[in-house]
Amino acid sequence: VQLQASGGGMVHPGGSLRLSCVASGFTSDYYAVAWFRQAPGKAREGIACISSTGGSTYYESSVSGRFTISRDKDKNTVYLQMNSLKPEDTAVYYCAAQPGYYSGNLLDLKFAHWGQGTQVTVSS
Repeated sequence: VQLQASGGGMVHPGGSLRLSCVASGFTSDYYAVAWFRQAPGKAREGIACISSTGGSTYYESSVSGRFTISRDKDKNTVYLQMNSLKPEDTAVYYCAAQPGYYSGNLLDLKFAHWGQGTQVTVSS
């Protein structure tokens, strides 16, 4: 199993970015995916997740209303659309996946598979 995260970069406050997480090697189409981030000197935090079927999503409060997680099953890709970015969103962003049927708030789930991370920097 491999997860390839991409789409990071540097943007001004108020800008947007879309992260992608391409999955390969899963034996089933059903796996939950979440996005995590880790800022310098801070613990990693889960910020958004999507259920195994794509039917439900959950967001951490600091990104709710600004970020949108979605998945394209045909492309085995999960996206994180990030709008109205703030300097405090600066972090390395990771996607993670866990095979099985999951829904709801999955941010405390133990994810078995992780991508390599992509840097997001929000600065004026």
